[in-house]
Amino acid sequence: MEARGVTPMIPMRRSRKIQIPVDDHVYALRNRIERCFNKLKNFRRLATRYDKTADSYLGFVLIAAVRLWTRVFVNRT
Repeated sequence: MEARGVTPMIPMRRSRKIQIPVDDHVYALRNRIERCFNKLKNFRRLATRYDKTADSYLGFVLIAAVRLWTRVFVNRT
C-alpha cells in the first residue's frame, strides 16, 4: 500500500503510550466509504458474486449504488 502512496487512517487506542496523529477529515471520509461498502454487501447478488464476467458484476454494483443513492432522496421528501 505504501508503494501506491496510501497512508493508513486508523486511530490509535487511547490507552496506547505513543499516539500517532490522525487527520479527522480523512478519517471521516474513510468511514463514509466503509459504510457504503457495508450497505452494498447487503445486496445478496453482490455478496455472493453470481455474475460470470467482471463487466456484468460492475454493472450490478452500479445499479446497487444508484439504489442506495436514490434511497437518500426518497427518505428526505
